[in-house]
Amino acid sequence: MALTNTRDIMDLAAKAGTGQGAFNVIHLETIEGLIGGAEAAGRPVILQISENCAKFHGGLEPVAAATLAAARRASVPVAVHLDHAESEALAYEAVDLGFGSVMYDGAHLEYAENVESTARVAAYAHERGVYVEAELGKVGGKDGAHAPGVLTDPAEAASFVAATGVDALAVAVGSSHAMTERSAALNLVRIAELKAALEVPLVLHGSSGVSDENIVAAIAAGMTKINVSTHLNGFFTRAVREYLDANPAVVDSRKYLGAGRDALVPEVARLLSLFAAAK
Repeated sequence: MALTNTRDIMDLAAKAGTGQGAFNVIHLETIEGLIGGAEAAGRPVILQISENCAKFHGGLEPVAAATLAAARRASVPVAVHLDHAESEALAYEAVDLGFGSVMYDGAHLEYAENVESTARVAAYAHERGVYVEAELGKVGGKDGAHAPGVLTDPAEAASFVAATGVDALAVAVGSSHAMTERSAALNLVRIAELKAALEVPLVLHGSSGVSDENIVAAIAAGMTKINVSTHLNGFFTRAVREYLDANPAVVDSRKYLGAGRDALVPEVARLLSLFAAAK
């Protein structure tokens, strides 16, 4: 129970052929809501802190300290993961702070440079028992490997994993980051091809734009780690708006932030249960 190495959670899901939810931290209230949902479902959860989140809080350490402390108090296994770090230094900092895993995102780099930098991060992390996720892509910008129309090549992915030694790979199969509508069409054939070509778990980024039905199909085709952020942010924000609309005189921010936090719990529980049942 409580704070758990990401490897332990991922190994269980990969062995069972089911999906594992990984949800993004924004602030303390989301940390509490995400853990509350995991406890309601009785399922493990991976809490992700992105590079953007660290910047918002003025650095990684403050938000990391809160997330790690909350994880230690949880009644279910909770892993803490660094998401989409384009900075090697930030990845090293996360390892040193006690994260169970780091995702180094070198997808914006040329292939050879991506391999070299990812291998450095993997070596540093593995020496300290930390799980490593990476991303392989060809297109720069916000979406990186998950820009529309970009697909990860199975042969190149196999070479990349062998050259870097990473433990999991985020792949481009039709999803895109920050989608507010669940309309993305995943390439299930490519997922199956990647699953056959790789011995490490596959990670689906941009899952907020994918319907329940397509996520379940993706897990059946070979996906393991399912990242969700924007979809859950919507539940939080809608609850805050509804509370403020109903209580226009409120000035205590705990009231409306509490409503947002509480709104996360049932949806987090539902998603974790959905992913765990898919295979």
